[in-house]
Amino acid sequence: MTRTLSLAGLLAGAWLGLVTPVLAAPSLPGGIIRDLHGLEQRLQADAAGEVRGRALAQAERLAGGNAADRWARALYLQLAAGAEARLGNARAAADHLASARAIEGVEAAQADRWLRQEVGLRLEADQAGRARVLLADWLSRHGGTVDDHWRMARLLAAEANWEAAARWVRRALESGGEPAGARATLAASVLQRAGDDAAALAVLERRLEGAEGNPEAWRRAVALAQRLGDPGRAAALWEAGWRRGVLAGREDLLQRIRLHLAGGTPARAAELLAESLVEGDLADDLANRRLLARAWQAARDRDRALAAWEALAERSEAGGDWLQLGRLAHGWGEWSLAERALERALSLGEQEAEAWLASLPEGRGDGDGAAAASQQPSSAHTGA
Repeated sequence: MTRTLSLAGLLAGAWLGLVTPVLAAPSLPGGIIRDLHGLEQRLQADAAGEVRGRALAQAERLAGGNAADRWARALYLQLAAGAEARLGNARAAADHLASARAIEGVEAAQADRWLRQEVGLRLEADQAGRARVLLADWLSRHGGTVDDHWRMARLLAAEANWEAAARWVRRALESGGEPAGARATLAASVLQRAGDDAAALAVLERRLEGAEGNPEAWRRAVALAQRLGDPGRAAALWEAGWRRGVLAGREDLLQRIRLHLAGGTPARAAELLAESLVEGDLADDLANRRLLARAWQAARDRDRALAAWEALAERSEAGGDWLQLGRLAHGWGEWSLAERALERALSLGEQEAEAWLASLPEGRGDGDGAAAASQQPSSAHTGA
C-alpha cells in the first residue's frame, strides 16, 4: 500500500486528499517546521524506515509538553503513520493516527479527518469490527459519501446485522443511483435477509439488464418473485431470461413450463410442453405426460385435457390416472368416457370411483358437455 504526504497538507492537518485547514492549530517553532518539512521530503524519496524512526522519536520527546508541543507531536505521529503505510504496516499506521487524534487540544475537525483515514487503514489491517465502530462514530457527525454508506452497509452485513445494514443500503440507494456489480449483490442480499423481499427483487430486476451471462441472477430474481407470491412475475422473468439465452437446457425449459403453469398461463405451458415432447427436448415419460394433462386441464381446454389424461391413463395403467380422467369427464358431461374410466379405476382398486359411478345420470348419453359441466359439483374439476 502506498501513501503520499504533502507538506502543505501535513501542516494543515490534511492527508489522503482532505485539505480543510486547521485554523486554530497552535503556531510551531521554525525548527519543528523545517524538521517536518525535511521528513516529508525524505518520505517522498522512499526513506520510509528512516522517517518512521525519526518521527516516532520526536513524538516521544514532545510528549507532555505545551499546546504547541502537543500539536507538533500529533503531526509527527501523522508522519509516522504515513511511513508505516508506505511500509505496508496498516495496523501500525492506524494506531499512530489513533494516538494523534487522542492528543489533548487537537481540533475536533482534524481528529475527525484522522478518524476517517483510520477507518480505511483498519480495514486494510483486517480489523473490520474496529473499522465499523470508527465509521459509525464518524457518520454520526457527518453525512458521508455514497461510498461511506456502502462501506457501512458491508461492515454491518459482515456482522449479520441485517436490519442496520439494510438502513445503510437504502440510504446508499437513495443518494447514489443504481448499484452495479458487488454493490448490487450486497444490496439484494442485505435487503432480502432483512425481510424486505420486494426491495431486494427491485434491485435484482434492475440489475438483470446487465446480467446476460449470469443465470444465477435470473434464478434468484425468480425465486424472490415466488416468495412474494407473484407467480406471474416469476414466469415473466424466467421467460425473459430464456428468450435472451441466459437460461437454457432441459431443466431450465422444464422450469419455464412449470412457471407458466403456476403463473396463470397454463395454455402456454401446455403448448411448450407438447412441442418439447414432439421435438425430443424433454423426455417423453409419465411425469411429463402427467404435467401436460394437468396443463391442458388448467387451461380449460376440454378436448385436449381429456385426450391427454386418457393417453396417460392407458400408458400408465395407474388407478389414480383413470380416476382423474373419470372425474374430469364426469364434470364435463362426457358420460361414456367417465363411465369407462371410472370402471377401470375401480378395477384397479380406486374405491372412490364407486361413488362417482353411482352419480352418473340414468339413461345417459354424451351431450352438451359444457352445459352438463355447469350442473356438476366443483369437485369434478379438481386436479390429480
